[in-house]
Amino acid sequence: MSRRLGILTAAIAIVAGIGVAQAADDTKVALVPGGPHPYFAAWEQAGKDAARDFGLAGADYKVPQKWELSAQNQLLESLLTQGYNAFLIFPGDPVGSVSTVDELVGAGAPVIAAAGCLKDPSDASFCLGTDTGHSAYLGAKELIKRLPAGKKRIAHFTGFLVDPNTQLRIDAVNQAAKEEGAEVVQVIADIDAPEPAEEKINAYLAAHANDVDGIITTAWVPAVTAANALRKIGDKRIVMVGIDHDEVVIKAIKDGFVAGTMLQNPYGQGYIGSFAVDKLRSGCTVKADAPWKKNALTDHFIDSGTVFVGPEQVDNYVTAMQGITKDLFSTFEKTYLNCPS
Repeated sequence: MSRRLGILTAAIAIVAGIGVAQAADDTKVALVPGGPHPYFAAWEQAGKDAARDFGLAGADYKVPQKWELSAQNQLLESLLTQGYNAFLIFPGDPVGSVSTVDELVGAGAPVIAAAGCLKDPSDASFCLGTDTGHSAYLGAKELIKRLPAGKKRIAHFTGFLVDPNTQLRIDAVNQAAKEEGAEVVQVIADIDAPEPAEEKINAYLAAHANDVDGIITTAWVPAVTAANALRKIGDKRIVMVGIDHDEVVIKAIKDGFVAGTMLQNPYGQGYIGSFAVDKLRSGCTVKADAPWKKNALTDHFIDSGTVFVGPEQVDNYVTAMQGITKDLFSTFEKTYLNCPS
């Protein structure tokens, strides 16, 4: 028996319900991203709010020290032995994470993939995240309609290639461009960290700023870096659509350096996901006939929502994010779960 399997097997006695539904106040949720990243910071408050609102024993944000699958797996093993019995996980790898998730579920701890999906088949109950392809597609459409007539050369700055969302975003932007007669002249990926983003985006703009009419960014750090770069060179000719709600991007929208941003809903993923894994421990089951969406990885996907925010809406972007969560939560249990009466 491998060391990892041995640890997980030994942990069954700690978390398994032995066929008995668990009370909500016994649920201890771990919210675990693939590594350090500002996108997931909202999960921390979401977990705290969920623990308070749903009477959980805990819903704690736990971050691997670095973006390595082995680091995430080791952290998950440790959390299981510490008594965490329900998990929200951003998969460190859509295929490589499956075996660890299956072992967690086998130890009695339900798992929901959040913000990124596992590749079927897996024992995760479902995937709750942004429809990243759709969001990137909408963002590209918003960008293209703001470009001057006849000027449709686009640069696309995006995230880690190990992130299962990145290729979906690349394909979606390419599709939107094709439909609108635009050209994606450059894709720069694997830059969702400060050092590579600053190096590659600044170098690209220094050499090619006059060769592009628009920029779309589909990952957090490239959005911040590109917004800063346009401000630094004082360029309001290039039209940019970003992603997420970093203060740098929000201020750049207000100041006219960025046309808008595609908001995601990390708070809702953490809050509703914590609610859902608790319900699964409390005897609820997932509805087979729920209105699941399908994507390239899974047949059991729930869109946590996305919305474009431009200069007219930017002062109320928090309200827009709260509204997405409220709407999804209002019908979530009825739509996706069968619960004992």
